[in-house]
Amino acid sequence: MALTGIQIFKLLPKTNCGQCGVPTCLAFAMNLAAGKAELDSCPFISEESKAQLSEASAPPIRPVTIGTGDNVVKIGGETVLFRHEKTFVNKPGLALLVSDTMGADEVAGRLKRFKELKYDWIGLVLRPEMIAVKNESGDAGKFAALVQKVMDETDAAPILMSSSVEALTAGVKASAARLPLIYAATADNAEALAALAKENKCTLAVKAETMDDLAALTEKLTAAGAKDLVLDSGARTMRRAFEDSVFIRRAALVQKNRALGYATITFPCEMTTDPAKEALIAASFIAKYGGIIVLSDFQGETLFPLLVARLNIYTDPQRPMMMQQGIYPIGNPTEDSPVLITTNFALTYFIVSGEIEGSRVPSWLMVMDTEGLSVLTAWAAGKFVGDAIGQFIKKSGITEKVKHKKIVIPGFVAAVSGDLEEELGPEWEVKIGPREAAHLAPFLKMGV
Repeated sequence: MALTGIQIFKLLPKTNCGQCGVPTCLAFAMNLAAGKAELDSCPFISEESKAQLSEASAPPIRPVTIGTGDNVVKIGGETVLFRHEKTFVNKPGLALLVSDTMGADEVAGRLKRFKELKYDWIGLVLRPEMIAVKNESGDAGKFAALVQKVMDETDAAPILMSSSVEALTAGVKASAARLPLIYAATADNAEALAALAKENKCTLAVKAETMDDLAALTEKLTAAGAKDLVLDSGARTMRRAFEDSVFIRRAALVQKNRALGYATITFPCEMTTDPAKEALIAASFIAKYGGIIVLSDFQGETLFPLLVARLNIYTDPQRPMMMQQGIYPIGNPTEDSPVLITTNFALTYFIVSGEIEGSRVPSWLMVMDTEGLSVLTAWAAGKFVGDAIGQFIKKSGITEKVKHKKIVIPGFVAAVSGDLEEELGPEWEVKIGPREAAHLAPFLKMGV
């Protein structure tokens, strides 16, 4: 950022109103300088100050939005080269490729896989978001018909791929409501596609063979009013594409090169015909630094690892992965089934739930919000103690699911049993479970 926090502070209204989310204008200025706040969060900033600050406060990599609704894809906006420095913000979109030269059955199969390949993971739904529609036939009408089919049958964020301005215009007409990505502007069609993107408020991909040509083209497009851009370096080998991806990120963040300050689009689908190698290449671009990654097709055995890798890389490393607080049935439990309780640290949940499932004893597992801390850490922090556990149990609704009043707590926090019994009342029986999750199976099989 060009301005320091103090320089920004001098341009703020200094009302200390707190409506921006922090108590003072100085704190807001410091957050703005660090890229932790948006300028629009200040309701009293003057238009003059806003004009001065808008360019200075813009992120080094321009954020763009493709698609609408629950399946919107936001890319760009990154401020660091390595996630341990701060965090990565907007995860890359994963796109499936369909072409207007494919047979109807092939297209139908790919769209079906796009819709069905969704996974519940730590309280989240992991899924791909985008479909790239490619105009290989050269027929604008055929291309528009396929775009319309994708729009009608899926909620995908669309990528429209053609070398024909006529075909892209027809495709945008069919999908404009979903803010598609238009691919791709080159030196030959830049003016026409800039006008098309600007008119429909769409993001425009830019393609060139060298970095100098790419930078010159983005400057030309932004001057024409097309400011929401995505970059394609033109590389179709793993090595060069990876080098270009790193070069573009470093140019934007380290060299402050605004002409290359955009997210990228990569095409592993054009780098190999081996599905396993394609997934490996895609994983590399999830790490560094693909904004959109286009795959030839989706298969569960390769898509799921990519989705999990993306989740892990684009999760704030300073915040633990957490489960949602609630009551989780394991193995079709009944009103007589045992009730156990643990914290909402994701790893703890998966270990405990896995051992319960392995025991083949249907059970209710209560997961308490401890801000993602493990059992011992949460107990030491005062978040998994008798009175807090008791309040959670009372409000959870577990008594509507079971007719008994018995609760199993982890053996490592046996010390809280007295406080918990006092909080719950004499009608409740608190049982001490094993200290290690690995011993849950024999414990449950003995009867609780």
